[in-house]
Amino acid sequence: MRVTSDKPLRGKTALITGGARRLGRASALAMAEAGADVAITFLHSAREAQHTVIDLSSFGVRAVALRCDVTDEKSVKSAIKETGRELGGLDILLNNAANYETVEFDKLTVKQWDAMFASNTRGPFLVSREALKLLRERRGKIINMGSLGGLRPWADHAHYCSSKAAVHMLTKVMAKALAPAIAVNCVAPGMIDLGEKAAAGFMKRMAKQTPMRRNGTGEEIATAVMFFATAPHFITGQIMAVDGGLGL
Repeated sequence: MRVTSDKPLRGKTALITGGARRLGRASALAMAEAGADVAITFLHSAREAQHTVIDLSSFGVRAVALRCDVTDEKSVKSAIKETGRELGGLDILLNNAANYETVEFDKLTVKQWDAMFASNTRGPFLVSREALKLLRERRGKIINMGSLGGLRPWADHAHYCSSKAAVHMLTKVMAKALAPAIAVNCVAPGMIDLGEKAAAGFMKRMAKQTPMRRNGTGEEIATAVMFFATAPHFITGQIMAVDGGLGL
């Protein structure tokens, strides 16, 4: 099928974990607009997932929402199997599902540490491993969602920063281990303003510290994801910080 410049993902299929809202939703919409059939996973956001599927379908593509706990092996196996059944294959996997939490270091519990690594690090590993057969059949791509917190230390986010640093290393390991069939890259967002009122004060402070003098948007992260989704297969093992220069 001929790929047109305005629909660079026409004929492609994509799976976005945690795609019902926030950055996952933004990336899912960008891929659908580019012509891809899209499957999203959700855990607790069933209503948001339904709304997102409706929005994705408005682009004239196939869209489906699948409940999946990315920390659970059985749940992941089921979701990947259903993705293959619904979409007929898989070209692009975006490992977006993750958790974020602020905890002072001396108050951080083992339970909090393990839960963060289960969602943020084990999740991308499990989903990627289970999706390998589908991705290899189409010489697909894996895009992991990292974080500026995985590149720079944040004092009150030891478990989050460590889990995302692990995702960055996992990206590089997978890029070597899965080549030449699959390209693996990572987008590492900085401060992204998603319009949440509770974070308004924090976002205002961070904007002042950012060289670009503002925070990022979900659409800008989606643009970075789209770069890797449409990039030459030769680009692999890369971590792209999208942070307005905050990490400099």
